[in-house]
Amino acid sequence: MTETIPVPVPVTTDPGTRPTLTTPRLTLAPHTLADYDESCRLWGDADVVRYISGTPSTRGEVWQRLLRYAGHWALLGYGYFVVREAASGRFVGEVGLADFHRDIDPPLTAPEAGWVLLPEMQGKGYATEALKAVLAWGERARGMTRFQAIVDERHAASIAVAARCGFAESHRATFLGESVLVLARTGG
Repeated sequence: MTETIPVPVPVTTDPGTRPTLTTPRLTLAPHTLADYDESCRLWGDADVVRYISGTPSTRGEVWQRLLRYAGHWALLGYGYFVVREAASGRFVGEVGLADFHRDIDPPLTAPEAGWVLLPEMQGKGYATEALKAVLAWGERARGMTRFQAIVDERHAASIAVAARCGFAESHRATFLGESVLVLARTGG
């Protein structure tokens, strides 16, 4: 007997859904295998993950993350971007939209925006610039009208980036046994 399970999201394999975005200072493109080592450096940095998981990721965990990113693009038509300086090509970090099906209470009800930058790239306005580009793309290309983000309430810099991009506190939720701040943004 074959059981049909409804899929709650659009399914696409159109390679045209993997855009490259540009801003005055940055280039954003979906991950490739060539980005793996730089992603390992990012997610393996204790300062980077202090307010995210608190534990640096192993190379195997970063590999799983890279595959999850590719799966977002293949199945949902959106995902995370590698952020690079346009002039130098230097790796800055990762910014994007996702549906991680997190075990969060209450559940998220909109695409989840996220941003993470190398420590030496922070404080230059790159996170705000990249996130604004991703949100505008989500609205224009994917018809998204609402976004959410989860942030550790102690992470003042991340909360400030969110505010500059139009996010405001929505509610508190429980994720991995901890209270997290859920931010929301509607429209441009």
